[in-house]
Amino acid sequence: MMSITRSRAKVLGLCFGASLFGPPASALDLALPIGARETVSRITPSGGYDLPIGAWTEANGVPVAALEGEVRRTAWRISGAGITTGQVLGPIREQLMADRYDIFFECTARSCGGFDFRFGIDVLRAPNMYVDLSDYRFLSAKSADATQALSLLVSRDGDSVFVQLIEVGPPGRPALSVSAARSVAIPEDAGDVVAQLESAGHVVLADLDFASGSASLGDGSVQSLDAVAAYLTANPTRQITFVGHTDATGSLEANVALSRRRAEAARAYVIARGVPASQVAADGVGFLSPRTTNLTEAGREANRRVEAVLISVK
Repeated sequence: MMSITRSRAKVLGLCFGASLFGPPASALDLALPIGARETVSRITPSGGYDLPIGAWTEANGVPVAALEGEVRRTAWRISGAGITTGQVLGPIREQLMADRYDIFFECTARSCGGFDFRFGIDVLRAPNMYVDLSDYRFLSAKSADATQALSLLVSRDGDSVFVQLIEVGPPGRPALSVSAARSVAIPEDAGDVVAQLESAGHVVLADLDFASGSASLGDGSVQSLDAVAAYLTANPTRQITFVGHTDATGSLEANVALSRRRAEAARAYVIARGVPASQVAADGVGFLSPRTTNLTEAGREANRRVEAVLISVK
């Protein structure tokens, strides 16, 4: 049986219940990809929720803040191939930050604790919500006025991405609204990688997931690299460079070498699929170009990446 470490809500500065200091935060407008369909919506007027505030550990299980208030549980299904859990959660995360939400815990399947984290938290039942134990993302956040808190869980089942939102706050607060985020519209295939490569000149290959210190792509196909390989094969005058990046663990010299190995792994992958070696190069910059902070595990994981950069449009 999983153990759970509980923490009082006041640790997070949260103030729920009937007696609130000031009005609750304004209604949250959640931007989801076009085609998102709500699978379930449940409201518990007076309930409790153990909000995860850290990753699972063998010693302590999942640390949580035990919150009380009106609990709202909602899930959506987004059907269509070619979209990743990171592409879904990323814009939502940016929106929460724009709405002055404080994201105090964030993790992906490996850094969360895999199987143990997933089965140590509140997850809606299938078919309303599915969780792939090797591909899910989670975050916890609170509103600027500390009257509301929420968790987001994004995972997938086959070609569908599922989003679960659990909100806790005062009764009678404004209802959540959902709008279509056209910037993350579901592509018919992996062509969104190519579209960004040509429109912006570079693209982060979000489905390349590196463990700290590793340059291995693992077994099986990589959808973004397959899309890049098809693009280069169809456009023999195009040239790209894969640029590897690392987190800030270790020396610059070691990280530059590691980032180059990551880029070389991506290059070797597309060459093995028939792309001429002359069309693709590889380089690495270590930790000198981070996407986000290196002070958290989630940030370090986001910084371990490979980008494809378009260098020729002849």
